[in-house]
Amino acid sequence: MSTTSSRSVRFTVLGPVRAWYGERELDLGSPQQRAVLVALLLRRGRPVTTAELIDAVWGEGVPAAAVSVLRTYVSRLRKVLEPERGAGSPPRVIVSAADGYRADVPDHAVDLRVFERQVDEVKRLSDEGRVSEAAALSRAALDAWQGTPLAGLPGPLAEAEGARLGEQRLGVVELCLNLDLQCGRHSEVIAELTSLTGEHPLREQQWRLLMLALYRSGRQAEALAAYRTIRSTLVTELGIEPGTALRELHDRILAADPALELAATAGRPEPPTAASAAGSVAHSPRPAQLPADLPAFTGRAPELARIRALLPDTDGLQATVVISAIGGMAGIGKTTLAVHWAHEIAHRFPDGQLYINLRGFDPTGAVMPPQEAIRVFLDALGVPPEHMPTGLDAQAALYRSLLAERQVLVVLDNARDTEQARPLLPGAPGCLVIVTSRNRLTGLIANEGAHPLTLDALTPAEAHDFLARRLGATRVTAEPRAAALITERCARLPLALAIVAARAASNPHFSLAAIADEIDDGLDAFAADDRTTDIRAVFSWSYRALSAPAQRLLNLLGLPTGSDISTPAAAALAGLGLRETRTLLRELTHSHLLTERQPGRYTLHDLLRAYAAERVHAHETPAERHRAVERVLAWYLHTAAATSPHLTPQREPVPLDPPPSGCAPLTFATREQAVDWCETERPNLVAAVHQAVASGHPGIAWRLPAALWGFFYIRGHFHDWRETTQVGLAAARGNHDEAGESRSHVNLAGALGQLRRYDEAADHLEQAAVLYGKLGDTYGMAMAAVNLGNVYLDARQPAKAVEPTLRGLAAHRSIGNSWGQVVALTNLGDAYEQLGRYDEAIECLEQALAESRGAGNRWVEGIVLGLRGLVDHRLRRHDDAVGHYRQALEVHREVGNSLGEGLVLGYLGDVQLAVGSTEEARASWRHALTIFERSEHPDAEGIRTKLADLERHSAVVERRTPRRAD
Repeated sequence: MSTTSSRSVRFTVLGPVRAWYGERELDLGSPQQRAVLVALLLRRGRPVTTAELIDAVWGEGVPAAAVSVLRTYVSRLRKVLEPERGAGSPPRVIVSAADGYRADVPDHAVDLRVFERQVDEVKRLSDEGRVSEAAALSRAALDAWQGTPLAGLPGPLAEAEGARLGEQRLGVVELCLNLDLQCGRHSEVIAELTSLTGEHPLREQQWRLLMLALYRSGRQAEALAAYRTIRSTLVTELGIEPGTALRELHDRILAADPALELAATAGRPEPPTAASAAGSVAHSPRPAQLPADLPAFTGRAPELARIRALLPDTDGLQATVVISAIGGMAGIGKTTLAVHWAHEIAHRFPDGQLYINLRGFDPTGAVMPPQEAIRVFLDALGVPPEHMPTGLDAQAALYRSLLAERQVLVVLDNARDTEQARPLLPGAPGCLVIVTSRNRLTGLIANEGAHPLTLDALTPAEAHDFLARRLGATRVTAEPRAAALITERCARLPLALAIVAARAASNPHFSLAAIADEIDDGLDAFAADDRTTDIRAVFSWSYRALSAPAQRLLNLLGLPTGSDISTPAAAALAGLGLRETRTLLRELTHSHLLTERQPGRYTLHDLLRAYAAERVHAHETPAERHRAVERVLAWYLHTAAATSPHLTPQREPVPLDPPPSGCAPLTFATREQAVDWCETERPNLVAAVHQAVASGHPGIAWRLPAALWGFFYIRGHFHDWRETTQVGLAAARGNHDEAGESRSHVNLAGALGQLRRYDEAADHLEQAAVLYGKLGDTYGMAMAAVNLGNVYLDARQPAKAVEPTLRGLAAHRSIGNSWGQVVALTNLGDAYEQLGRYDEAIECLEQALAESRGAGNRWVEGIVLGLRGLVDHRLRRHDDAVGHYRQALEVHREVGNSLGEGLVLGYLGDVQLAVGSTEEARASWRHALTIFERSEHPDAEGIRTKLADLERHSAVVERRTPRRAD
């Protein structure tokens, strides 16, 4: 069967978005799904990240499950676009690429790319004087359009790209009509031009063509009337006169210039003049306003590669104005990168470079209004004061006219928002605009097609090179540890590194170690007399631009000690609803004071965290800080507890107090959701245990690891399990909480047992038993007894395991605890198997299997099946053993018990080797080793030994096997 390739599918976007597989049109699904396809097609084979796709389809109104919905759209598109792809075959049209997807579609399969190639060919033919061929090809190219581009698609990308494509088509229409005029088809184009000028009454080029067509058709009076119409419109609506080219044509028509008629008669383009080519702009100054490049510019190689790719490899006019929006937090190096790149490419813009600092985050608060900025540019372009129009719209129109058909590099530095930058954008091809801002310029990205680039901290290598460039490689190399400390304590922020490097350069007799010690106390080391290089001052300019609720949320984000924070956790921290919190988080990310690493997950740069911590202590009362920390810690605890029914069903839950007001914990519908949440939040959960102790919440400190024991076990996070439980035990003991102390002893014993520290585990269980006895807690005593038996089992002391296990089984039966009875029976069966008492082992395991299945306890069922297979193996019932092991693997994978899966795979490999299935044994052990290595489980070494023995045995067999003669 043939497989589908991207060559089998063709697409149209110059109208409604459609696709065909051969001659059959494909159903592309919902408008949002089509918008995803368009976002991929328009990227022309380059990857599109998940975040970019979400922005493209939903913009500001991102649904909570956007990532999941997006994956569904991609999955459906893959099925639709490759109907003959076999099961398991990799996708060929939409392929996964890094954190997103890429559309592998050849140019000839997308009507837009075919159209653009045809337009390039039209221009080439026209330049060669083959006007008739160019005119015919331009008409053929326009025939491909089937209506409004991207019609019916939602989202900011479709809106922006639809407008851009519409503008592109209009430009080609004007080119086509100009070619028709050069071919002498004057009368034929009048009707079309009349219609166009009615639809676009401010486009001077269309009026110019109409005037020329009317004049060459012998309708001089109507040509002059057309000029009066466009002049009246421009003066009334914009307060400006027509451009030089239009005014000159009017004068030539009044004078009945013979050159116009000669051009018509000969069928050639009219003779070029300075005015008709570029108006008076040809004589205007060539601005060169770029600031000096930084001599010691360092790093940013990946970022430079991305923005370099925005320009083609050859010089010349672009199809559209290219806009690069460089964003990032204060002090991240946006201006430095923009100016460096601008100097690198300045030679490609022969008509000059414009630069302006828009003061969007100036310490004085004096943001430059667009009117002032555009007047600066008009002055640089040679517009005399007396010809400067009044009103922003008129000034912007003149600015765009002056840049029409020119190649100018424009740098708009430190923009406050989109509205400040938009009037300064050229309107014609050939220009490049670089915009920097601390805010995310969503409007430019969505509506103007800007290419966003968000800067992050320097890499460790870049930060090291930064210091070496500023201080000299010899000095940095002489103190490598101190240099590394400086880059770490500066959080690899360029501004912070520059401040510290300046101090070190000014004091060459200071050791770098002494300077590193100076910056170990928060932000004080980054203070300076110059407010532009004082970290606190620089951060404050962005901070003051926030709304008061966003300022409060940023302050509170200085309290949690985790690596990042989710939207629901931030809502709990602030005591707000999810909707309001999302709005505030969006404001903070747009200001680049917060980074959205993944959809719905946010991080603070280390120095911004220090700034937020200072602000929260200065502006929030101790009581409010305490309540905020309590809310977020309680949110972690109650959400962790909500995972337990999915991970350890029927296990007695951790006792909890009601969550505080303003704390809305999550709930979970499936085991997968519960495990994914725990895995995602694991660093924060560990940090929360430590913060609970530091902030005076000992109850949370021991309850949180107790609620997470099942997760730690099945995912093999034994060191996190031990560390957090030790912290919780100390907190419970310090608070004289015997219930918490006893529970923590049992929990800690479980972690120590997995780390093969059996004596310590047994000691903790004996302490737990004493405490449970004092409390009169029968369940606790039963649990401690069964777990003690389990420790002896793991230590290969089965004879010592039987008595505490039988004692625990009896206690669990007395209180009717089904979970405890099943676990006790399972452990008893394990003990009898190790003692060689196989009939008793089978009896206990079969009873445990029946009870676990009756109670729907899949967790224990998987363990019992694995032990049942082990008994079969001991009895040399190899087929039965393999059957039980495979059932156990299925259950372990269903409940996410990766540790159980690894253990069973190890046993399965033993059986496979015993029956001569060497390759199967090798595969099982390799899979087991992967699982054990991921969790640093001690059994990994045993599996490595088995694999090494297997390789040695195979080598010996190979040497002894005679080779067949060829």
